[in-house]
Amino acid sequence: QDAIDRKEKRSESFKTAVHGLETDSPALKIEELGRRAPQWVRDNLVTMCMRCKEPFNAITRRRHHCRACGYVVCARCSDYKAELEYDRNRLNRVCQECYIFLTGHTVLEDREGRHKGILEKGAAEVSSRSLLCSSLQLLDKNGKGGTRGWFVIPQDDPLVLYIYAAPQDVRAHTSIPLLGYQVRDMPQSESRHLFQLAQSRQVFTFVADTEDLKWRWMRVMARSAAGITDLEEEED
Repeated sequence: QDAIDRKEKRSESFKTAVHGLETDSPALKIEELGRRAPQWVRDNLVTMCMRCKEPFNAITRRRHHCRACGYVVCARCSDYKAELEYDRNRLNRVCQECYIFLTGHTVLEDREGRHKGILEKGAAEVSSRSLLCSSLQLLDKNGKGGTRGWFVIPQDDPLVLYIYAAPQDVRAHTSIPLLGYQVRDMPQSESRHLFQLAQSRQVFTFVADTEDLKWRWMRVMARSAAGITDLEEEED
């Protein structure tokens, strides 16, 4: 129910965002986010962040524009980057809502309902009670490069993959909700042990250090994607 409420809330936010504040602003449809450059809301039209509603000031809360929807947002609410098709798929600064929509990733929220773009628990702490954790490489879309990091599926949150830059980092930089994804094996390529997570048009390609590690990750991810959270449940 919480996931449904969040989804409906984000949908309402997008309906507001894509039409802008002025009646003469051209409408930007949801499906056009990232594909067409938005018309930016002018700075002098707002006095507070259009996401968290905190007032702007000259020192600690500067104005920034989301490059996807055009909203004026604070630094905290725009501390995300996503590839935008209209800018040749280069990374651009975007707000939290657009980041979630464009990447399929999720972010955490604190008790006051304000977002934290990062997991506030250290990698070492989470890894000590995880279903699986290890170093992996996440390839970019063209498969020629990527980011190496520390990947963890916690026991107390087994449906989410958390990604740290290093195994001793105190914060994760992003996460991927696994429920509903398909886990795909890929042929070994140039001694690289490849596998994928795929859902609709969203595909993540990983490289493991060994064939055994690849199959361990595929097994755990497949259980999470199927919604199996009980360690005692038998595999299908």
